[in-house]
Amino acid sequence: MTEPHDGDPPPGLDLTTAEWGMWQAFRNGSTHDLRTSHPQRNDPSGPYAWGPERSVRARVVALLLLDGPPAQPGRVSALKLNGVHITGTLDLAGGNIEPYVELKNCRFEREVLVPEAQFTTLRLVGCSLPRLEAARLRTEGDLHLPRCVVEHGIRLTDAHIGTDLLLNQLIVRRDRRGMSISADGLTVAQDFQADMIESYGELSLRGAQIGVSLSLRGSRLRNPYGRRALNAPQLTVERSLYLTAGGVSTYSSGSTPPYGTASTPTRGTRIQRFECEGGVRLDDGRIGDAIDFDQARFIMENDQELSLRRVQTPELRFLGERPQRGRVILSGARVVNLVDKSVSWPGPGGLTMAGFSYECLIPRGHFPLARRLEWVAAATPEYAPEPYEMLANSMRTSGEDADAREVQLAKQRRRRETLPLAGKVWGYLQDWTVAYGYRPGRAAVWMAVLWAVGSVFFAHNRPEALKPDESPNWNASLYTLDLLIPVIDLGMDGYWKPQGAVQWASIVMILLGWVLATAVAAGASRLLRRQ
Repeated sequence: MTEPHDGDPPPGLDLTTAEWGMWQAFRNGSTHDLRTSHPQRNDPSGPYAWGPERSVRARVVALLLLDGPPAQPGRVSALKLNGVHITGTLDLAGGNIEPYVELKNCRFEREVLVPEAQFTTLRLVGCSLPRLEAARLRTEGDLHLPRCVVEHGIRLTDAHIGTDLLLNQLIVRRDRRGMSISADGLTVAQDFQADMIESYGELSLRGAQIGVSLSLRGSRLRNPYGRRALNAPQLTVERSLYLTAGGVSTYSSGSTPPYGTASTPTRGTRIQRFECEGGVRLDDGRIGDAIDFDQARFIMENDQELSLRRVQTPELRFLGERPQRGRVILSGARVVNLVDKSVSWPGPGGLTMAGFSYECLIPRGHFPLARRLEWVAAATPEYAPEPYEMLANSMRTSGEDADAREVQLAKQRRRRETLPLAGKVWGYLQDWTVAYGYRPGRAAVWMAVLWAVGSVFFAHNRPEALKPDESPNWNASLYTLDLLIPVIDLGMDGYWKPQGAVQWASIVMILLGWVLATAVAAGASRLLRRQ
């Protein structure tokens, strides 16, 4: 190449008209726009061919970025292209690219190779490319790929993005390994926005670290070829993970903002829910604020899972559509607030909550206690006490003591079904008498009923006195009470000699008194242990 102060291209490069215009625009920091007056012919993914008048060689682009001419006096060199066809393979592997790069509506003939390259900021907006190979890429600023169409996958393994990663409205299809986006070990210093994307294959974010929030609002992930559509174990997000409904604002012309979605709509907003066809794995994730599934739809096969094993987050918002197949796994997850709807949870066999802990329940809409107990039962096809204890503790913390007792009673009834016959009989007896101690007022009712029945019976069937001269005055009510209350002696039972029907009635009263007292003692002991 000539001396650095000479901005002419090196001899023998033989720039075409389109390339010469790009060369000059690079030195000026201006945009080289080769779009036509026909909008339908400017679609990089469209069927129309782009001729030599719109084409530049990838080797010329690489020359500008890696060893380009100096900027014009008073200008900053930058590569800004719009509506350009880049032929050949753009290979910047391992390069240090200092100029600002912004390519809009460009068509790449072959894959883009930027592994281990370093950029300040790289923006590809609305481009069409066969594949982006960017393992261990580093940027000081943003990496933008909004509205791009990538036919054979994106690789961002161990890439480091200095500020934001923007993939809004991206369409990406799988590579030969079934991966749409492979970004294991990715680090993003600020936000990772992937709203309204369409992914056909597995989106892998294993061990990724996001400095602020990760948003997949309104995105559609489909992987009918493999087990999972989103595979992100050990994901770390400092703020929130959004798998929710989202929208994109439209201008009056029907176009979208230059870098994807916008927060404030101009004319209207297209809204769609987050939809995932295939399994989701978020095991061992650490999410700083919340995991939000508002209006999300999960379409799974019977052997696929929405897995949140051992996830830790202050708030889980389970507010999506009920999965019709597959399973939701919350084993070992730990959250503070569980925000949910009764219609969002799967039925029996579709939910597992072993070791799932939460502190506060925040239901959205109608979520009665009976439905909440069905929720626990659905998660425990075989009896386990922990989900019931967790639910009772949460309700007690919220001041709902009566509901907490109902949960404990439901736990005892569920446990009863696992006991042998003798245990079941004793359980039913405790249930009928004092509801396992969780309804202590029932004992007083039974005592009053038995006392009244006994008093009437013994008033008309007085037993004979053992020693008529020493017997106290007959009192049917005191006699009945003395029979019913074990241990305590009221001074009536020992002076009379019941016979025949009176004797049998006395035995029945004594037995019922002991049964009632034992049930009350068992219930009281259980309550004391819980406290």
